[in-house]
Amino acid sequence: MQGMLTLETLQAAFDAGEIDTVVVAAVDMQGRLMGKRFHAAHFLNGGHTETHCCNYLLTVDMEMNTVPGYEAASWEQGYGDYVMKPDLATLRRTPWLEGTALVLCDLLDHHTHAEVPQSPRAVLKRQIARAQALGFEAMMATELEFYVFDNSYEELRDLGTGDLVPIAGYNEDYHIFQTSKEEPLMRALRNGLYGAGIAVENTKGEADAGQAEVNVRYSDALSTCDNHGIIKTAAKEIAHAQGKSVTFMAKYATDKAGSSSHVHQSLWTADGQPAFRDAGDPHGMSPVMKHFLAGQLEHAREITLFLAPYVNSYKRFCVGLFAPTKAVWSLDNRTAGFRICGEGTKAIRVECRIGGSDLNPYMACAALLAAGLDGIERKLELEPEMKGDMYSTEGIREIPKTLREAADLADGSAWLRGAFGDAVVGHYVHAARWEVSEADRVVTDFEVKRGLERA
Repeated sequence: MQGMLTLETLQAAFDAGEIDTVVVAAVDMQGRLMGKRFHAAHFLNGGHTETHCCNYLLTVDMEMNTVPGYEAASWEQGYGDYVMKPDLATLRRTPWLEGTALVLCDLLDHHTHAEVPQSPRAVLKRQIARAQALGFEAMMATELEFYVFDNSYEELRDLGTGDLVPIAGYNEDYHIFQTSKEEPLMRALRNGLYGAGIAVENTKGEADAGQAEVNVRYSDALSTCDNHGIIKTAAKEIAHAQGKSVTFMAKYATDKAGSSSHVHQSLWTADGQPAFRDAGDPHGMSPVMKHFLAGQLEHAREITLFLAPYVNSYKRFCVGLFAPTKAVWSLDNRTAGFRICGEGTKAIRVECRIGGSDLNPYMACAALLAAGLDGIERKLELEPEMKGDMYSTEGIREIPKTLREAADLADGSAWLRGAFGDAVVGHYVHAARWEVSEADRVVTDFEVKRGLERA
């Protein structure tokens, strides 16, 4: 794939004066890239073997505050180091940054060199290994939505977010003329991603003013999640270079459509056959697919924490704006939490529509895969399809309404603790409860506007 590098081709690019910097990055709990910029000469001269970072990176919140109460790292333990081990299969050019390459890292224990169990990449890799032990390769894709603003991040810091100006003035869903106005940014994003070895398929306008979506080719689960994180970083960096900004908040304004990250999923056999397809089934769904979907439905409420990880995430689940409120399945029905796409073809797959664009892709995909594999291992029977408008259907499985509820469900799930391990579940539940406590103590604009005069 164009843009991917080996140590040998990186050396050649360095010798030719094309690349002088290598971003060495690991993924944190929020799905962000964290790391260092190496001079390419040092990276090539042994820096590619490993480097180190403070282990607090898996215990901080969005503001990089050191959150108390984690077992993995704390002031009491002195906040030591993790090893950052570059995965050279991810080494690539980043054309939107001059003279720069990027490599993603696994986080290892400084003493044992075992993968840190709470690190998002490690959580996903364990579930991929489970699938492989059952004879399957997990294939996934994430549809990533975001809003584009004419303001720069610096302007918003100075002026406040009340002055946000979306790049468009009206709903631009599939709109060619409006998105033509946005081409300086979106073309740079498509070409930049392609030049970084990411098989971008398309961008499009989404369901509100200034909302965009980028779609990348279906791939193995780990590559999909690696690409997801790079795409978010690229979008921010390219927008910043053009004096604009983007947000991946699930819901940036009360009256605007939320931004999602739908996750498409299927299993394929080791010899490259679609394990979800059965040409003799009325809908083309194999028993494996039905068991997989049944597992996801049974555990949907327990794994919502990893699909909607922030207080704001739950503001997206509202009637009539294409975000689901019910964790049920249906054929090609966008009001259901789980939609079957590609009916009757080898591309048949499950689309989980619950996740927002703020999710950590590794944790979301790991949770979905773990739930589906449990359905296969237990041969769970698939419940009947739900039809019609799920928003108005009562008495069916609902998506948790708050982060507090989702954290409690994850915390109390014996199945999830068995799949991820107590340490991992406890770690991410602690993060969620910290988010809730921070939101609970903050006075919001809503409260001030509502009560300043009238209270």
